[in-house]
Amino acid sequence: MDTQNLLKNLHPLEIRVLLAFEPGAELTGEILQKKLSYKEGHANQAFSWLSAKGLVSEVRREARTYYEITPLGRAYAAEGLPEERILALLKDQGPRTLPEIALALGLENKDVGSAFGALSKEGALSMDGEKRARAAPSQGVPPRIKAAGALLKKAAGLGDALLASDSLSPEERALMSSLAKKRGAQDSPFRTVERETVTYRLEARAGALREALKERGITGNEIGALTPKMLETGEWKNGAFRAYNITVPPARVIPGRTNPYVSFLESVKDKLCSLGFEEFDGPLVETEFWNGDALFMPQFHAARDIHDVYYVKNPTHASGIEEPFLSKVASMHECGGDTGGGAKSRGWGYAFDRDFTRRLILRSQGTVLSAHQLARAKVPGKYFGIVRCFRYDRVDATHLSDFYQTEGIVLGDDVNLRTLLGFLETFAVEIAGADEVKYVPGYFPFTEPSIEVHIKHPTLGWFELGGSGIFRPEVTRPMGVDVPVIAWGIGIDRMALMALGLSDLRELFSADIEQVRLRRSAF
Repeated sequence: MDTQNLLKNLHPLEIRVLLAFEPGAELTGEILQKKLSYKEGHANQAFSWLSAKGLVSEVRREARTYYEITPLGRAYAAEGLPEERILALLKDQGPRTLPEIALALGLENKDVGSAFGALSKEGALSMDGEKRARAAPSQGVPPRIKAAGALLKKAAGLGDALLASDSLSPEERALMSSLAKKRGAQDSPFRTVERETVTYRLEARAGALREALKERGITGNEIGALTPKMLETGEWKNGAFRAYNITVPPARVIPGRTNPYVSFLESVKDKLCSLGFEEFDGPLVETEFWNGDALFMPQFHAARDIHDVYYVKNPTHASGIEEPFLSKVASMHECGGDTGGGAKSRGWGYAFDRDFTRRLILRSQGTVLSAHQLARAKVPGKYFGIVRCFRYDRVDATHLSDFYQTEGIVLGDDVNLRTLLGFLETFAVEIAGADEVKYVPGYFPFTEPSIEVHIKHPTLGWFELGGSGIFRPEVTRPMGVDVPVIAWGIGIDRMALMALGLSDLRELFSADIEQVRLRRSAF
């Protein structure tokens, strides 16, 4: 492309770069942000356009890891880690039960439980015969806690700047691996940030364009759109306008049609209904009771950490939980309730928090609807739902912060593991269209055994499609069910990746009409 045509096709973001730097200069997004006040997106766009025109070339790429302190981490830096505060409380006031510690320090039960587990392993705490946490008299604050506190203060002192991994000692990096999360860092003191710095070189041919821009008086600050305010104030008379190409053809008008993902969801419903399943549904806002407690997930245990839930701000709690489910589930947690038989459950052995259980959240898993359905299910019976769920997560090709699951349960005297594997194969092969499937052992507090089903995507490789298992008696008995129940929660978004020939979950919700049109044709 000659100089004349290049000038016509330059965007103001490109023009300002060409005028600000000499040919041969090495540039990065950070340099453009500092010198030209570009936002990160503007810098990336400028490099993309300049590269397409052959005006810049990539020199090198450097990957670096950083750690960003979260709001929770800043609170820990100011108030102390939960472990520090728990040790101080017990040494000052003597032994306390875990719920008493949580109440005294304003911490969540699960955070107290996690901290107690770590401190007991280090010999700093123990549990006495009355199930009270007791501080070891000769044990001080463990070195791990001191080092973590120092890291938090170091990061908090940087303001908004990030803590570079290569600035830490090997010991600090090892400790940071237990303090930082890449996704779902809401309940972690640090968030892991992976960044790649790309360095570009401004090519020699950019020099001729630079001189031509100066000769024509083009600055890159020309007005790109005429606004009503400009017309009202007369500001347009003193401004220079960008040239417009009136020969550019208008965008095509694309008629409306059914979204391919919606069609896929409907096809899944049709297939399950044809197999004799009944559909269930429920509200997006749930209580901790149905989202976790009714599924035998301990209130204070780290098992809940995999569910980074969104809490409702107003109101924060439901007025109450239906009986007799509340009392039966509470008894199951505390002492094993009425599981009966020679292998009677011992429960989790803690005092069930009846205030925490009323807390309102956005449901984090489709299994919450299975818990509801158990209380009114017919035996034998088959039920399913297409369920929208919400978890705090870092969005990438296989993760979204809100997503769909197909949730299902089958009840009956003859239901067993073989039955479950048959349904999983149906989902993986018949619905998702996978050629390669594998089943691996998993862990879920509410099923035993627990199984994860994985499929192989031609681009993304192996990834988990969902979890499944046979509900434990601790889940079914409080709901009045005495027969085996198989259950699964399959990521229907991930099934759609295979069925629609995609490689990124975000494409399912694309606003690019042309891409949606192409996917509709393929489906």
